[in-house]
Amino acid sequence: MPKGKLAIQSCHASVEAVLQSDKEKVKEWRKQGMKKIILKVKDKKELLYYLQLAKDSNFTTALITDAGKTFFETTTTTCLAIGPDNEEKLDKITGNLKLL
Repeated sequence: MPKGKLAIQSCHASVEAVLQSDKEKVKEWRKQGMKKIILKVKDKKELLYYLQLAKDSNFTTALITDAGKTFFETTTTTCLAIGPDNEEKLDKITGNLKLL
């Protein structure tokens, strides 16, 4: 997908995850500079694998599915946000993924 579309999908995920998160976790995350890291997976199957790992570890998640009105021709799952939460705990789930 184009860089702009990728940025928007990532923003959707980030905002949705923050809106669903515990207020104290968000407060702490904001104090620490609101760090965000964008990682890549090879396909939807792998994305859903990380979604399940995150849910099993009680992390807040936001899975984004594009409506298919602009770039995509049909509804398409595009990205996943996990957290905000403790960085060391998050690394146990996503630490082996590469940066986008």
